[in-house]
Amino acid sequence: MTGSPHPIKPPSLVPTFRAAASGEVTPPRKRAPKDRPFCLRLTRAERERLEQEAGTMPLGAYIRERLFGENSAPRRKRRRPAVDQAGLAKVLGMLGASRLAANVNQLAKAAKLGLIAGAAPEVIKQIMDACEDIRTMRNALLSALGMSLEDGP
Repeated sequence: MTGSPHPIKPPSLVPTFRAAASGEVTPPRKRAPKDRPFCLRLTRAERERLEQEAGTMPLGAYIRERLFGENSAPRRKRRRPAVDQAGLAKVLGMLGASRLAANVNQLAKAAKLGLIAGAAPEVIKQIMDACEDIRTMRNALLSALGMSLEDGP
């Protein structure tokens, strides 16, 4: 016999079979009715407008409030971490002031032009990846602050 020394046994169906054979019928479990989600397709412009109008309010809560006003049923509150806009702005400013992105970009250009003696292709790829990582961090910070890429430093 191959396999594990202790095979897993499926649950016994004997009690269920005996109950059914004797005429005992167990009523099906009733589930509590759940709120049913409603999906709505929006154009990009419509969604952006709603998000703008909602401000810091969750979009679903904003739509529910607009539809039902004071008659809307209270919803379970989820805890969300507060957006530390001052902290995010400080990090974005530090990233810009450090000139890290510009310095790494200059290294990438020099490596591409072959001005860094003996730079292996792996080194060039790592420098290029670092440039992309910095660009991604900057874009994420701008997005977290609600700024467009044109607004950034």
